[in-house]
Amino acid sequence: MRGGELLASEVASQIAIHAEYGGVVPEVASRNHLRVLRPVIAKALTDAGLTLDQIDAFAATSGPGLATSLMIGASAAKGLAVGFGKPYLAINHMEGHLLSPFFGTAEGVRPAVGLIVSGGHTMLVEIEEFGRYRLLGQTLDDAAGEAFDKVGKLLGLPYPGGPNIDRLAKEGNRTRFDFPRSMLDSGDFTFSFSGLKTSVRYLLPKLTNLPLPDLCASFQEAVVDVLVEKTMRAARARRQRVVALSGGVSCNSRLREKMRAACATNRLELLVANPALCTDNAGMIGYVAALKFARGETSPLTSDIDPNLRLVA
Repeated sequence: MRGGELLASEVASQIAIHAEYGGVVPEVASRNHLRVLRPVIAKALTDAGLTLDQIDAFAATSGPGLATSLMIGASAAKGLAVGFGKPYLAINHMEGHLLSPFFGTAEGVRPAVGLIVSGGHTMLVEIEEFGRYRLLGQTLDDAAGEAFDKVGKLLGLPYPGGPNIDRLAKEGNRTRFDFPRSMLDSGDFTFSFSGLKTSVRYLLPKLTNLPLPDLCASFQEAVVDVLVEKTMRAARARRQRVVALSGGVSCNSRLREKMRAACATNRLELLVANPALCTDNAGMIGYVAALKFARGETSPLTSDIDPNLRLVA
């Protein structure tokens, strides 16, 4: 990262590895983090045309996430910081997602309602300014991405379920099955997707055949309806004119389509993270680190990881 420009961003995907188990296995994840760490760093430096001694500061995700994986990244960044006498910055994973839609924009981070929707989190956050956030609501149980993956598994789809459901849903009838829109009228900004997942499970034994495209389209529509409507209500309630959409599930084509239409109807500006910055990646962490470093913030080397780190205290 130099002057707001992303010089390199390498992602060592483990999807193929975890697909064998139908989900992420923490021990396997950490073992592969350790295995690919050095070659990924080397590739990023080569692409950026830099050497380690030219780096101004080293950053790593401190949480939330899998403890063993967080420990590997944080330990490596701290070691590099000590070895080259440079500052270290511990970055919140959720702040990386939250601010990723602003990367590359002329105005930078500005007031907005942010929807972070991923495999592990679903939350609405008001962005007052960089570093000042208000949690408006989050899921009470399954995150949206988790629901996608679990339903995908119920339907016999390969891991991860989300992209496969999105692909099949394009051929399906969204109104074939009337799945519940949980907490749509709860009067707050919280979410719940476990009941929707259960509805799919109870429906399956009643079907004489498995109309996959219709099931995928109907399920996806139920998730998207709740995400979009709650986001619009939050923007109106907080009188914000910008919506920032991020997280791995923000790559979902139907979510982008309906969020774009809803923002147009409500005369809101929609910012969506570049697909390369939606799933977990170092670019979004580097962006937050660069913003913090520019205003003189660093982290002590004694700072620890926190698998349950909150975005808002």
